[in-house]
Amino acid sequence: MAGPSEIDTNGPQVQSESRYLIRQPRALQWFENGRLVKRRDEERQSGRFELFLDLLYIAILSNFADTLTEDISGAKLAKYILILAPSWHVWSDLREVMNSFYNDDLLQRVLILWIMALMVVYGNNAPLVDEDIGAMRSAVGSYMAARLSLTAMHIYNSFASYQHRPQLRLWAGLSVVTLAVYIPLYFESVSMRSKVATTAVAVVLEQIAWVFCYSPAAKKLLRVKYSTAVDIPHEADRFAAFYIIALGEFLYLIIVGNHAAIGLNERLLRAIWTLIIAFCLNWLYVHADGSVDSAHPLRHNIYTAFGFAIVHLPLIASLLAGGHVAAASVEEEDFEDAQRWLLCGGLGVGMLCLYAFALMHGSKDESGALCVEKPVRLIMRPITGIIVILLPLAHHLGATSILSIIMALFVLCTVWESVSSLKSGAHFWEPWTETDYPDHCHRDDLMEDGKTAAA
Repeated sequence: MAGPSEIDTNGPQVQSESRYLIRQPRALQWFENGRLVKRRDEERQSGRFELFLDLLYIAILSNFADTLTEDISGAKLAKYILILAPSWHVWSDLREVMNSFYNDDLLQRVLILWIMALMVVYGNNAPLVDEDIGAMRSAVGSYMAARLSLTAMHIYNSFASYQHRPQLRLWAGLSVVTLAVYIPLYFESVSMRSKVATTAVAVVLEQIAWVFCYSPAAKKLLRVKYSTAVDIPHEADRFAAFYIIALGEFLYLIIVGNHAAIGLNERLLRAIWTLIIAFCLNWLYVHADGSVDSAHPLRHNIYTAFGFAIVHLPLIASLLAGGHVAAASVEEEDFEDAQRWLLCGGLGVGMLCLYAFALMHGSKDESGALCVEKPVRLIMRPITGIIVILLPLAHHLGATSILSIIMALFVLCTVWESVSSLKSGAHFWEPWTETDYPDHCHRDDLMEDGKTAAA
């Protein structure tokens, strides 16, 4: 996942001119003795069917957040994290398949449909796992079926393409082992406390297994000449798409139900503040570290590459929860204590994750190139995050006051970074030039008008 030392884009074509319902999976990019080789030199974006999958995740994540906010407690928060993480792992596995072997054939499209069907089962049953053993078995069964299906696709691809073969098979083997940890969840005799601990261990082991399989340590252990590489534009695009899904939670409830009607009222004010908070979060994600010349975390080094992927789960989980409470405030008169902590904790932790996200970018700007150096430019993110997290300690503040303060802090942070990221000597307003038609065009128009009049 680290940046290549050399790039060769003169590899074979991705597919032949002939059309097949099922095409041979071919690695789109790989490392060969430390040299990055790509089949084609063009920027990839999310495919149409990948975006279709994202539509389902909008509903799944909204359902999980809604379940959490119905009865906020420590146990519910733990359940929220433990049912969200597996859904993230399924999405991440499918992202890996499409990043390395995207050929948009019948098999891949059916795979996406099959995974979506399993996630419909998971999304409906996961919020009920602590209430019914049938829901627990359905959620775990659908999750394991989805992961095993994607593992089978990895094995299938490993036979068709040698470039990723050793690591794909290592990943498949470790995936099966980590999935076996979930087996005790099927048994009614196992206590809920034990099931929670088992799930937490399984989630952590899955993350460790993924990092290990694609790390330099695994490559060294396997002694591979050919190893995995990612299409960085596609990878960044997919993570950004999932981030947008989380921000959608801020916007859905401020419209649905018409709770901000009629006319100008305090509910409408909270709806607008929620919109501005989400807009600033999107701005800061796109702004990254504000450098003119910056290396994306996926290109910077191996540690930032893995960190970039890992930080997205707590980032999305926190913003999803905080955004749901912020949007739900349009319907309610005031916040309960638990809602205050979930709102401020979610948004505050999200801002701290955005700070870590920005630090992972490698700035290549010379000293003094921008108005303010990177550490000072980004300092408002942790300050804002900490203040927002501690905001519930001010018990006298109502819902509108809390959202107003959060909105003001987020706007201040966004404005500070936008201004401090300008190049040294920058001006506020760029002078307008070339607003008049060129002289020769004006003469030609007059001559044409004259001929038309004479005719």
